[in-house]
Amino acid sequence: MSKVDKKLLKNTFFGLKKDNKYSILLTIWEALEQTRSNRKDKGEYMKAFLILEDGTVFEGKSIGTTRDMISEIVFNTSMTGYLEVLTDPSYAGQAVVMTYPLIGNYGMAEDDYETITPTIGALIVREYNDVPSNFRSESTLGKVMSTYKIPGIYGIDTRRLTRSIRDHGSQKVLLTDVKTPVEKGLNILAATALAHDSVARVSCQQTLVYPADTEKFHIVAIDCGIKMNIIRSLNARGCKVTCVPWNTPAEVIETLSPDGIFISNGPGDPTDVPQTITAIKKLIGKYPIFGICLGHQIISLAYGAKTYKLKFGHRGGNHPVKNLKTNKIEITSQNHSYAVDADSLLETPLSVTHINLLDQTVEGVVCERDRVFSVQYHPESAPGPQDSTYLFDQFITLIKEGCQHAERTDLKNTCHWFRSDCHRSGGGV
Repeated sequence: MSKVDKKLLKNTFFGLKKDNKYSILLTIWEALEQTRSNRKDKGEYMKAFLILEDGTVFEGKSIGTTRDMISEIVFNTSMTGYLEVLTDPSYAGQAVVMTYPLIGNYGMAEDDYETITPTIGALIVREYNDVPSNFRSESTLGKVMSTYKIPGIYGIDTRRLTRSIRDHGSQKVLLTDVKTPVEKGLNILAATALAHDSVARVSCQQTLVYPADTEKFHIVAIDCGIKMNIIRSLNARGCKVTCVPWNTPAEVIETLSPDGIFISNGPGDPTDVPQTITAIKKLIGKYPIFGICLGHQIISLAYGAKTYKLKFGHRGGNHPVKNLKTNKIEITSQNHSYAVDADSLLETPLSVTHINLLDQTVEGVVCERDRVFSVQYHPESAPGPQDSTYLFDQFITLIKEGCQHAERTDLKNTCHWFRSDCHRSGGGV
């Protein structure tokens, strides 16, 4: 609201008669009381408890649904973007601590969802705002969490909780609305194993097609939990995107005649998806390939490298990454528990292209011979900065160069990634 608007509103209000002022204030108060009442009816003011594996207990209030949940607890340092975090398939089964203290203040808008059905384990915040101020807001965070049966807790010391995760690493946590004795809670945590089928749960179950307004290229995306903004980013560059399930064989992918292959982000340990790794091994060298996050790890494993689990992972929108080719620093959005082992890359044809300046971990690799590259972070910027959107353009350039090569060497009839409509639409020109 501009200064002129504020002044006009102020003058209008104070220019009213006393009875009219009282009526307006009473209306506002009644609306707020109704909101509070609705929240109480939904159980959003019930007590909730967190029990960590190390025995630490946090007491707060419940938001969303009220049910017991055992998850791996992690933290995200983004100042905005709780909507995208809540709907990011890469958080499947995880309890996410938002380090920024105020959450919920701008509500929820479906156009910004990263997936149709959120699969996050739980959401943990310091202060929850159930009266959002945003013209795009369609619902409150608490209501959406209730709809999708996502438990949450607010009113706890998230700074203390985050320090605990940094000191002791990611660990299992029990979220409950019942004050469970610590010893009982620890026994429950010890007896419960975390799931290893998260990718299968968030991947599409059948082939899905996302057309572009002007189609120049055809990308087959192996869906390990793909974010919608990745699809939007490819669509905006003239790419029709065909999403296939995570375990689709290479032979089936080839029948779709793609111009390029994309491997998406996703939750969990990359070694849990050997079918995807096998498919990539067979596709390497036949198509330009681009991977993001879990896709980056899968590509590295396909070439024979190794991955390992970080102590508490990288999650946030402010991670500095150095591009070793340009020497420029990119501020990146990240969400991952695993990283590629740098030493293991020495025995592969992959070269490191990006490093994380916080801990020197590998953030990008390339094999120019095979036209394959990947990054650990999220250039689609949802949420987060847009420093790295050029990577999508880099992928398109690889596809165009492939079309040019096919045309020059008269391989139109044999090259898997050359299509005549690519040339007609301007690819390779």
